[in-house]
Amino acid sequence: MQRIMQENGAEQGEAGTVADEPRKSERHDAPWHEGERAAHARFGISDRMAQVGEVALRHFMPDQHRLFFAQLPFLVVGSVDEGQRPWASMLFAQPGFATSPDPFTLEIAALPDADGPLAPMLVEGATLGLLGLELPTLRRNRLNGHVSRIDAAGFSVSVDLSFGNCPQYIHRRDYERFSRDPSGTQARAETLTLLDAEELSLIRRADTCFVATAGNLSGGRADGVDVSHRGGMPGFLKLDLDGNIVLPDYRGNFFFNTLGNLLVNPRIGLAIVDFERGDLLQISGVAEVIWDGPALAGHPGAKRLCKITPLAAQWLRGGFPLVTTLRQVSTQALATLA
Repeated sequence: MQRIMQENGAEQGEAGTVADEPRKSERHDAPWHEGERAAHARFGISDRMAQVGEVALRHFMPDQHRLFFAQLPFLVVGSVDEGQRPWASMLFAQPGFATSPDPFTLEIAALPDADGPLAPMLVEGATLGLLGLELPTLRRNRLNGHVSRIDAAGFSVSVDLSFGNCPQYIHRRDYERFSRDPSGTQARAETLTLLDAEELSLIRRADTCFVATAGNLSGGRADGVDVSHRGGMPGFLKLDLDGNIVLPDYRGNFFFNTLGNLLVNPRIGLAIVDFERGDLLQISGVAEVIWDGPALAGHPGAKRLCKITPLAAQWLRGGFPLVTTLRQVSTQALATLA
């Protein structure tokens, strides 16, 4: 049994906060923000990633991405609540619920479960991170933007950044059916004060989670909310003796979107999928980045670690209403055991 730390009692280390570089209000004048640039500098890849960023990061969706979002049965959404806590949430509907009328807009004909952390944050101007992930094909694309319209049927997101991701660490799963009508019956939220046996069991056997982070916070709003996929072999998430969740960071594309955000703002959100029961465990907390050292020894394949102290958590029962079948374990995840 692990008690969830209260906000005012948690250690909120700086996790390598970048304080000396000037803060820019928008990313349109450079491909990477200050935290990402600091991570690139740490590994001596600044010049290379500046060139990559100019090509890989767009302020519009290419047609390939626009068509891709339209064929998905779910989206992962990162948001920041009124307490400035990041949360990773999910939206489900029949394919075609996300459409793009132009390269700068994504229309989403779905709304989150009323008891979830995303619902109160869907207001005009709110900054969101979106991830489109297609489990049968291992494709994924990212869109970071802001809410430009909301009504009783759904909302629109205006694009700030659009970029693709590689298929690494995604386990291939086929879609079978919806276990409930995602536009009908609402998922049921259960607020947690403890991570008890059920939660700890899921964390220990999980092979997939989603991570929400944000850059600098100004005036209560997030600048650069991002959400990403993390996968590994069952057991890749660990629990330490203090009740922290330890998330390994494997070799990736060197964008450092997540770790770059954590360098300027250590708050983090996790959504852990229970594929067996169709539930979603949502956790928000603070993270410390462990770049190297003996702590990595117990995490095969990890290049870095994120040690996450939970501050708030809830179950969203029925929060993953898509029944799937595992078809192929990620070869990159398998390689972490070698």
